Amino acid sequence: MLGSLLAYYFIGPEAREEFTPGLLVRSIGTQFILGAIGLVLSAYGILLVAGLLAPLIGRGLLGLPTSPRQAWRDARPRMGRLAAVSALIMTGSLTALVLPNAPLLMLIAAEGPVEAIIIAGVFGVPLGLAAMVWVYVLLVPAVPAVVMERESVAGALRRARTLSRGRWWRTCGTLLLALLITVFMGLFALRAPFLLVQLAVFGDAEGTGASVGALAVDTLGRIVSWSVVLPFDAGVIALLYVDRRMRREGFDLDLRTRTRPASAPGGGAPAGNGTADAPDGRGTTDDGFFELWRPDPLAVRPQPQQPPHQPPVPHQPPVPQQPVPQQPPVPQSPQTWTST
Repeated sequence: MLGSLLAYYFIGPEAREEFTPGLLVRSIGTQFILGAIGLVLSAYGILLVAGLLAPLIGRGLLGLPTSPRQAWRDARPRMGRLAAVSALIMTGSLTALVLPNAPLLMLIAAEGPVEAIIIAGVFGVPLGLAAMVWVYVLLVPAVPAVVMERESVAGALRRARTLSRGRWWRTCGTLLLALLITVFMGLFALRAPFLLVQLAVFGDAEGTGASVGALAVDTLGRIVSWSVVLPFDAGVIALLYVDRRMRREGFDLDLRTRTRPASAPGGGAPAGNGTADAPDGRGTTDDGFFELWRPDPLAVRPQPQQPPHQPPVPHQPPVPQQPVPQQPPVPQSPQTWTST
């Protein structure tokens, strides 16, 4: 919606007048800049929503009752760290994109030789895109980790590198598939009806009212499409975190040895001390849900069942063995040879 309003503000009034090549160049440049800003803000929003959805998905996997209020209650103490981790992921990814393209940007700003600009673009753009994707895929598990494991910002980034080690290509493939689905749903399947209405109703109309109406229909289509695809991408990130915990750390098997939270169906006592950080920094009692997700080797685990107590057997001294008397050898009678 913000991009649509900015585009209307910058090029809308001039677009109603005579269309010139200069206006076309300005329109393309403005739309490119606004599109890039929109993509960055959308990616940042997806990371925030992934952190909010992580407790909801985690409780659903454990069979615990889930609700939007419970998800907000789980994520609220970590909203500051969640925002900081998401900002660091986006900053690192954009920095990885810009650094290889620094020579290209400087040549363009200085109006350098065309040949040098082309060479810098041929080598810089692919390298920057690859570096951006590598950093993003490497650090994206930090978003659910900062909420589910109650980690600090630095601890969540370290956990992301640990979980992504050896699984980078599989994570990248899953995120790429989710991106393709998002592009198809967001740009074609969900936006197509609104584009058809926009062309049918306001295609030949002129005047300020027609421009405002077309902008309103386009904005409504963007809101509907992003309301569907943004939670989908965020859910993929949260599920990837759970998948990495299970494949790399055997989290699914580890849960079998831990005590289920008290609110779980058929569960026992909460695991651990059942504390979670409150917004004011003090601990507050919860149902032990986050204790199950912390990869702490010192986490409280149920002790194996001991056999029933039996009184100790009094110690008895060993009985000395009596030597067995040896029998004297029996003398054998001499054999008599009888001649026949």
